[in-house]
Amino acid sequence: MLTEGLAPGMASLTEAGDGRLRLGGRWTADQAPAVEAAAARIAVLGARAGATLDLGEIERLDTLGAWVLERTRGEIEAAGGTLAYLGTRPEHRTLLGEVAIRGERPAPPQRLALPIALLDGLGRQTARGGNEFVTAVGFLGEVVAACGRVALRPGSFRGTALVNQVQQMALNGVPIIILISFLVGGIVAQQGIFQLQRFGAQTFVVNLIGLLILREMGVLLTAIMVAGRSGSAITAEIGSMRMREEVDALRVMGLDATEILIVPRILALMVSLPMLTLIGDLAALAGGGITAMLYGGLTLDQFLARLQAAVGVHHVTVGLIKAPFMALTIGLIATIEGFAVEGSAESLGRHVTASVVKSIFMVIVLDGLFAVFFAAIDF
Repeated sequence: MLTEGLAPGMASLTEAGDGRLRLGGRWTADQAPAVEAAAARIAVLGARAGATLDLGEIERLDTLGAWVLERTRGEIEAAGGTLAYLGTRPEHRTLLGEVAIRGERPAPPQRLALPIALLDGLGRQTARGGNEFVTAVGFLGEVVAACGRVALRPGSFRGTALVNQVQQMALNGVPIIILISFLVGGIVAQQGIFQLQRFGAQTFVVNLIGLLILREMGVLLTAIMVAGRSGSAITAEIGSMRMREEVDALRVMGLDATEILIVPRILALMVSLPMLTLIGDLAALAGGGITAMLYGGLTLDQFLARLQAAVGVHHVTVGLIKAPFMALTIGLIATIEGFAVEGSAESLGRHVTASVVKSIFMVIVLDGLFAVFFAAIDF
């Protein structure tokens, strides 16, 4: 019998004799009262014994009608019943599917006791870190493969892009590297002199700043500044290209995005960071030397003689060996975060921040691993 919507074109619901519920009329926004009344009837019948809806006679179905049907199906299933569709036309099937996807809501998080919540968070972060490590290793493999393809086909390599990136990362970054390194070298020397004066050994500040800067602080400071300056720029550039679908356009044109976007930037980082490290070392030593002459009473000749006796070429080599590995790490993290950007400015900002934080963390970890390694081989 006809239970809802007797007017022509109005949303209607008919109970067929074979146990089906036959829908008719327009299930649209302008028929909202009739649609809601019919949906309430469907919910009652479906929760009691399940229901099968025949949509073959529906004149028109819009988003509201589809959403009401999907909402009713959710209510019936929550009550332990079932609701199935029959006679759905392709356009109706598509609309119902879209409404079902958009209508999904995540289950509210379960409240856990504080110790369990801490362990749960630690486990999730550990699993996430493991997944990111696997992703980074796979990405490194893609970069190595792309470098191999470039080596086999040198003509395909874009040297202009490499030179442009070196200019942006190295040449344009020299002033800030010199300034920060000079100031840090002076601060380290000043604090060292104040402490060593207690023992009458202020001249040993030259040994302190020489070894500390050449082996550790010089490359570490430079890598951190490069991560904040160039690493964030790489993430922002690639992320913006992702947002504008330029990366997809490159792939559609048959071009390798890894060769075009990633290889020049990583190679530029690996070339630039050792050069900036050497410049930063010289600036830090200059700052330390001026401070030692002002606060420690040393002359320029005494400072240079003491520095020559305290450090050797291998100390400079230690810092320069670390630089390419740190540059590779910064480049990989920056490009991975750039390709992970989605289509919003919020996503771009989040991944740029993550790029800088992860790069600085990994640079410090890498520096510690190298320190242990060089200490073990007594180098």
